[in-house]
Amino acid sequence: MTQDRYRVAVDVGGTFMDFVLMDEATGAARVEKIPSIPDRLHEQFLNGIESLDVDIDSIQQIFHGMTVGVNALVQEKGAKVGLLTTKGFRDVLEMGRGGRKPVYNFLHQAAAPLVERYLRLEIPERMTFDGEVLTPIDLEAVDTQVDLLLARGAEAIAICFLHAYAQPAHEIAARQRILARHPHLPISMSHEIASEWREYERTSTTVLNAFIQPTVQTYLTNLETKLKYTNYTRALAIMQSSGGVVDAKTAGQKPIRTLMSGPAGGVIGAKFLCDRLGYANVICTDVGGTTYDVAIIEEGRVLERSQAEIAQRPILGSLIDVISIGAGGGSIAWLDHRGGLQVGPQSAGASPGPVCFGRGGTEPTVTDAHLTLGRLDPAYFLGGRMQLDTDGARAAIEKKIAEPLGLDLQLAAQGIVSIAETNMANAIRSKTVERGLDPREFVLLAYGGGGGLFACSVAEELEVPKVIVPNAPANFSAWGILTTDYMEDEVRTKVMPFDAAHIAGALVTMNDLETRAASGIGQYGFADGDIERVKRFDLRFENQEYTITIDLEDAWQDAASILEGARKRFVESHIRLYGHGEPDAPLELVSIRCRAIGRVRAPEIAPMPERPQGAAMRQLDVYFPRTGKAVPTDVFDRETLAAGQVVTGPAIINEWTMTTIVPPGWQSTCDTFGNLVLEPTL
Repeated sequence: MTQDRYRVAVDVGGTFMDFVLMDEATGAARVEKIPSIPDRLHEQFLNGIESLDVDIDSIQQIFHGMTVGVNALVQEKGAKVGLLTTKGFRDVLEMGRGGRKPVYNFLHQAAAPLVERYLRLEIPERMTFDGEVLTPIDLEAVDTQVDLLLARGAEAIAICFLHAYAQPAHEIAARQRILARHPHLPISMSHEIASEWREYERTSTTVLNAFIQPTVQTYLTNLETKLKYTNYTRALAIMQSSGGVVDAKTAGQKPIRTLMSGPAGGVIGAKFLCDRLGYANVICTDVGGTTYDVAIIEEGRVLERSQAEIAQRPILGSLIDVISIGAGGGSIAWLDHRGGLQVGPQSAGASPGPVCFGRGGTEPTVTDAHLTLGRLDPAYFLGGRMQLDTDGARAAIEKKIAEPLGLDLQLAAQGIVSIAETNMANAIRSKTVERGLDPREFVLLAYGGGGGLFACSVAEELEVPKVIVPNAPANFSAWGILTTDYMEDEVRTKVMPFDAAHIAGALVTMNDLETRAASGIGQYGFADGDIERVKRFDLRFENQEYTITIDLEDAWQDAASILEGARKRFVESHIRLYGHGEPDAPLELVSIRCRAIGRVRAPEIAPMPERPQGAAMRQLDVYFPRTGKAVPTDVFDRETLAAGQVVTGPAIINEWTMTTIVPPGWQSTCDTFGNLVLEPTL
C-alpha cells in the first residue's frame, strides 16, 4: 500500500455510522454504513475503519463528525455543573429572556436550567462594559464557593462574569485559583467559549460547554487511544458546526463547537460539489430518519449565523445556518384531537422503526406510506440487505389513518407523504422567501437516506427548476467532511459608532483577533502565508437591537473604503431582509469577527467510467398524485446508468442506500460525474 494514499471520513449519527474512503490519487470514493450502537461507538468506529479493507498506514488522516455532544445535551446526560457568576447575577439562567416561543400556548414549559440554583454561586467582582475594574475579584470567595460546589457534587465548573468579553482578567484569575487547588477539574470560561455580549446567551453557552465537556473529552481521548492500538498515529480532525475542522484536543476543550457537526459536513460538501458543477445558489436538503435539515448557499457563500437554539437552550458562536424539522422517513403519521392528519415531529427512530421494518413498530410512518404507494422496492431496500413488510405497512395505515378518515388506502398514504412534503417546503421557505430569496433562482441538492424520495415533489411546489442527487447520497455528509478545512473563529463585542472617529479602534481589535485566529491555525503546521483570513463586522442601525454580519472585502484597504463598503453592503442586506434601509442613517458596530482558514488539499471528483446505458431492471405499480392511480413504473439500478443517460418519469432509480423518484413530468440525466440531474419536462 502507498503511504498517505487515503483520507477517511466518519460521520456518527443516531442510527448509522457512515464511512467514506477517498483515494487521494484517483479521487475515487468507497462508502460503508454500519449500525450506530450508543454504548459501543468506539468499537463500531474501528469496525467501520476495518471494513474499508485498507492498510491503516496508508490512511493520511481521519475526519470525524459526531453527535456525542448533542446527544448528551438533548438527553441531559452530561456532567453536574457548578456555575460561578458575578454577585447579583445568580439567576440569569432561570430568568432567560422572559419570552415564550409558542406564543399562544399558555401551558408551555420552558426547559429547566441545566444548573440548579444550589449549584449557581456568586463571586464579589465586577467589570464595566468597556473592561474597567469596578469591583476587584475576591479570590478567597472563589476558594469558598468552589469548595461548596464540589461538596454538592459538581463535576465541572463554568465561570461567567459580567462583561468578561471586554476584560477577561477576573475569569482568568478565578481559573488559576481553582486549578492551583484542583488541577484536574474541568473549567469552562465564558470569554473563551463565547466572547460576546448578551449575558443570558453567554452564560447558557458556557454552561452547555461545561455540561458536555467531560463526556466529549472522554470519548475523544478513548478514541485516539484505541486508534493508536491499530498503529494509526496521525491527527484526528473533528468537524465543527461552523463548517471547519479542529484537532481532537481543541474539540474536547470547546465541544460546544461540535453540536451541529453532522449537518455542517453535508453543507460544506454541497458547496464543494456545486462550486465544481457551476451552481452558485443552492438549497441543501438532508433527509434522515427523524429530521429534514435545510441550509442555503447564496452566490457561492454558505449562510451562517452567530446564535442558535438547541433543546430550547441558546448558544452563541459561528455556525452554519441550518433549520431542522421533524420530517424524515421515520416521522409518525397521527390524528389530532380534531381528527386532522398530522405528520411528525415524533419519529419511530431506528428502534422499533417504521412498521415495514418488522421490528415491532406499530405506528404508521412516512416510509410506510412510500412503501404502500409502491415507491420503495421491498426486495431491494438497503441493496437487498433488508426485506420490507408491505402488508404490515398497509395494515397500519389502513387501521390508524384511512379508516378513521374514511379514505381509500392510497389516498391516505399519499396524504401522509404530501403533508411531510409541505412541511419540508415550508422549511425551505423560511430560509429563502422569508429572507428575500427566490427559490426559483436556486437548485435543490437532495441527500441523506430519504432525499431522493421527496426532492422532485418539494421542488415542484417551490418551482425550483432543477434537482441534483449526488453520488452516495446517504453518505454525503461524511463525504462532505472530507472537503473541509481547518478553521478557527475569534470574536469580540465592542459596541461603538461606525464612523471615521471610531474605525481605527475597531481595526486594532480586528488585528488582535486576526493574530489569535491565525495562531490557532498555525499549530496545525500551516505557514502564516498559507493561512486565509475572513474579517466580519456585526452592524446595526443606531438604536436597533440585533445586527447583520457583513464580510469585509480584501479590496477595502483603508478605513475610508471599509466604512463606505461595509455601509453599502449592510444597507443592501437590510433592504433584502426587511424591505427598508436608510443609506445615510447612523450605524453602530457591535461585534468584530475574524476567521482563519488552513486549506486542506481538496479531493478530486472523478468522472464516471465509460459503460453502456443501463436498462430498466423491472417494473412496479406506483401511485402518483398526477396520475391519480398506480401506473407501471420502470425501476433502474443507479450503478448501471451511463453518463448522459436520460431516464424519463415515471421511474424509480434504486441504489444501495437511497431511492430516487422521477415523477411523471420529470426526467433525470446522469451527468459526467454520476450525479443525477432532475428537471421538469412539462
